[in-house]
Amino acid sequence: MTAHEKREETLDQGSCDGDCHSSEVRKSHHTQEFKNGLTARLNRIEGQIRGIKGMIDRDTYCDDVLTQLAAVQSALGSVGKLLLEGHMKSCIVERIEAGEHEVIDELLITVGRLMK
Repeated sequence: MTAHEKREETLDQGSCDGDCHSSEVRKSHHTQEFKNGLTARLNRIEGQIRGIKGMIDRDTYCDDVLTQLAAVQSALGSVGKLLLEGHMKSCIVERIEAGEHEVIDELLITVGRLMK
């Protein structure tokens, strides 16, 4: 597989389009399919949170509410992992290839935030 083919495959998996490390305004450049997948997951999580609010309004047993809260936290963690994976496979790699090795420290801080 050529470098170009690998890059195209990476793009298909929802990563950046080669402009992630621009020194101007930092933006992600994920495929629409990738963004749609993240949005669908977040919409589902939003629905779960509305459900939890309803459970509290209906005086649902605390353990049941806590179980749903744990499910939401897990789902948010999954979204974070997907986004981090796309970021590492594209933006981080591109910036390292461009000689911007300070991005490793940035990545370590980000991973630390996700692990809290």
